[in-house]
Amino acid sequence: MFKPKFFTLLPRMTRTQLLNDFSAGIIVGIVALPLAIAFGIASGVSPEKGLITAIIGGFIVAFLGGSRVQIGGPTGAFIIIVYGIVQQFGVNGLIVATLMAGVILVIMGFAQLGSIIKFIPYPVVVGFTSGIAVVIFSSQINDFFGMKIENLPADFIEKWVEYLNHLSSINYPTLFIGLLSLAIILFWPKVSRKIPGSIIAIIISTILVQAFNMNVDTIESRFGSIPSSFPAPSLPEINYDLIKQLIPSATTIAILAAIEALLSAVVADGMIGSKHKSNMELVANGVANIVSPLFGGIPVTGAIARTATNIKNGGRTPVAGIVHAVTLLGIMLLLGQWAKLIPMASLAAVLIVVAYNMSEYHVFKRLLKSPRSDVAVLLTTFGLTVIFDLTIAIQVGMILAAILFIRRMANVANVSIITRELQDSEEGEEKSDIHKKTVPDGVEVYEINGPFFFGAAAKFKEIMRQVENPPKILILRMRNVLAMDASGLNLLNEIFRENKKANIQLILSGVHAQPLYALTKYNLYDEIGEENMFGNIDDALDRARELLGLPKKGRPDDFTPVVKREME
Repeated sequence: MFKPKFFTLLPRMTRTQLLNDFSAGIIVGIVALPLAIAFGIASGVSPEKGLITAIIGGFIVAFLGGSRVQIGGPTGAFIIIVYGIVQQFGVNGLIVATLMAGVILVIMGFAQLGSIIKFIPYPVVVGFTSGIAVVIFSSQINDFFGMKIENLPADFIEKWVEYLNHLSSINYPTLFIGLLSLAIILFWPKVSRKIPGSIIAIIISTILVQAFNMNVDTIESRFGSIPSSFPAPSLPEINYDLIKQLIPSATTIAILAAIEALLSAVVADGMIGSKHKSNMELVANGVANIVSPLFGGIPVTGAIARTATNIKNGGRTPVAGIVHAVTLLGIMLLLGQWAKLIPMASLAAVLIVVAYNMSEYHVFKRLLKSPRSDVAVLLTTFGLTVIFDLTIAIQVGMILAAILFIRRMANVANVSIITRELQDSEEGEEKSDIHKKTVPDGVEVYEINGPFFFGAAAKFKEIMRQVENPPKILILRMRNVLAMDASGLNLLNEIFRENKKANIQLILSGVHAQPLYALTKYNLYDEIGEENMFGNIDDALDRARELLGLPKKGRPDDFTPVVKREME
């Protein structure tokens, strides 16, 4: 389970496949270059930190990961959470939060929580993903139009108010470069899909700006030169108060990293027909997020677009991911002096396209036709992500989804009296049919349908207490109760004790394994008595007749308590 795919596949790698992986890795490295720089800048840190993240994340995720083709690095999903942390706690706070997130991911992996993606409601995922896309788009308006707003607010509404106030400061050469880059990125795939349009756009725009000495901001004018050497690792300043304040942000980073990495791995599995190791993938992403900040990097996760590019170019083993990281390192060390000339407007165009691809507007539109509860979760998560904060959005979205799920389950679960149905028998029915049963006078039969849990307990309690003429014997038919929690046990305990005071005998019918185990642990099994618990309604009715002093009408042999039936 915890053996990386690289070591699993190493003995089976062929020369042909290695050549394909090398080729794919170089192409993905070139594709990742502008994205890594753009994600770093948009996150509120210097461009080389995005490159460092792609190099370290790409290597570790490929070397230790549980997927054949996963490409790790910075992604757009982290931009708003990272930007918020940098604004509030500085770069040191971001490093500490990323380290904490890495530890959380490693714990999740070793705790075998790789199936976590199954428990994240789809409307929540689409809501915050679309919200992130809108925030990324809005964050690039300043650079795309060349407004040169120095202190851009982090708040979404305040940001757009600032844009409206600076409409007169639009720099038209910058806008031209931005529009040209956007057009190249969008239309280049019609020319070639081998070379990414973002690279062509950056090359052409950089040449134009330098050749005509255009008044356009570049990486160099904003951040200075990109270092041509790899930084040495260093530990951040850590204290208890900082850790306590960063727990929500670190948890959000970990959840985002887990969701995106596992989603990417699932998509990759579908493309190449393989199966990833989800727990190993979490561990690898955790290690990457521990190592990356030590070198000044930002959060790491699996990148769906770069992983898909890897697959389309022939990558089939983790070697491609490793080569991608080495390619980026070579570009940073050898060509960093040229990368500093990239116009900010071109990087803004790259991120606008990323935001468009992330938005999944067609999926968002389709989900608006879902049940109203799902629409509420979708719009709440989306709105909170855009207007407030991603951490709040995920927390509220998950809580709202859980509450609505509980409400649905409570509506599905019900308890009803079926005594009359049991008495209304017809001659043509089979012996196993419920209507064939005869219920003696003084016996009431209730049937519980659905999980007996806290969301439905109140409903059960209300219906159970609507009996006008108390019977001598109460049978609870539980054949459709597969699960019972503490609230259900407590309610059953109350019913048992109230009936005991009123001299009403309680009999349970059709008790399944989990409720039976729960009753035993709660000590209700012994109090109700083994002789009053049965696996089917026939034996329960025979027990009622026995208590009333009537002859049995069920099977000729003695009835079998539920425990023996479960053991059989």
